[in-house]
Amino acid sequence: MSTVTDPIADLLARVLNGARAQKMEVFVPYSKIKAEVVRILKNEGYITDYEVDTKASHPRIKITNKLVDHACAITGLKRVSRPGLRRYVGADEIPRVLAGMGTAILSTSRGVMSGREAKKQKVGGELLAYVW
Repeated sequence: MSTVTDPIADLLARVLNGARAQKMEVFVPYSKIKAEVVRILKNEGYITDYEVDTKASHPRIKITNKLVDHACAITGLKRVSRPGLRRYVGADEIPRVLAGMGTAILSTSRGVMSGREAKKQKVGGELLAYVW
């Protein structure tokens, strides 16, 4: 039995691998933080939809990839803060990903949110990932 030491990196790897394999649906094990990250991906337009199935013996999230011109909307993902090296940023230090074409995902004291939302609310936090 294997254990995942970084569940967010596992989520991002599964989504990116599914996108590169042109899979319409990807399944990932459920956790609250993963559900929040997937919610941000949907709000930012990187995925079409997601559905949380908590009735199964092992709850999971079904992610439906978004296709743009027969290619997935997600072209790249990068995990920034990781278990061995946490990265925190203030509200004025939130980076722009690909000159505003990408999205930064942060975990703040007000919950998980995109970089744009965090700048609007003037709150910083742990920089989880970049998506473009």
